[in-house]
Amino acid sequence: MKYLCCLLLAFSLHAADLPITVTFNGADGDYTVERWKMDWPGCEFEDGIKEGHVQVKVREDGQKWLRVNYAVGGIGPEKGGAGWRWPIGKHKAAELRYTLRFNQDFDFVKGGKLPGLCGGPENVSGGRPADGANGFSARLMWRRDGRGEAYVYHKNQPEKYGESFPFPEDFRFPPGKPVQVRIAVVMNTGGKRDGTLRVWTTLPGQGERLVVERTDMEWRSAETFNVDSLYFETFHGGNDSSWAPTRPCYAEFTGFEVVKAK
Repeated sequence: MKYLCCLLLAFSLHAADLPITVTFNGADGDYTVERWKMDWPGCEFEDGIKEGHVQVKVREDGQKWLRVNYAVGGIGPEKGGAGWRWPIGKHKAAELRYTLRFNQDFDFVKGGKLPGLCGGPENVSGGRPADGANGFSARLMWRRDGRGEAYVYHKNQPEKYGESFPFPEDFRFPPGKPVQVRIAVVMNTGGKRDGTLRVWTTLPGQGERLVVERTDMEWRSAETFNVDSLYFETFHGGNDSSWAPTRPCYAEFTGFEVVKAK
């Protein structure tokens, strides 16, 4: 019965209007596959849940955070992190909002992935380039010393492994403190470079800041797909061990919401 309810919820999301909010079920403790399926119904794959990389942490104020643990020497979501693609219906314009926090002694190394949005019939990431027909992805990344960027697979990406749009030079993710992010995608008219990508961040004690703005994106060659998924991925990497953390570390996430982008 519980599985049937999850399937019905997943079906309803394909027709649901925005906003969509993610609610974490259960008490403080391990984030099991069963709990994950309740919170993120309809996903075709997952990495890191059955391996035990994810926990729910309940704070004193009652707020629940997903803690993702990164393994020393590990890269990729299956070895040290987590990842899944959650269907949210099909939308020409969508914005993902969430709050993240790295632990105080976080090992940034060379960089790693953070959640974003995607769409299309295939998962275009991990060196599978977007070609205008197979889909797109727009995630965030942390970089060395806590710098940030948008990391995007789109039709006109110059390299196999996507394209990076760095945050301003003075930006740093502050370890141990919550950072609010918003990432908005508006799809392009078929065959035109008129799609948009925008990212905002809010650091503790500061106002919101627009850190990436692109108004020339060509996400697709024809209007055959839209934004259709919340792409939860977080891990160190990169494609070799030089990206791997040298000490235990984790990041925490809360407040996931998808709204209509303006």
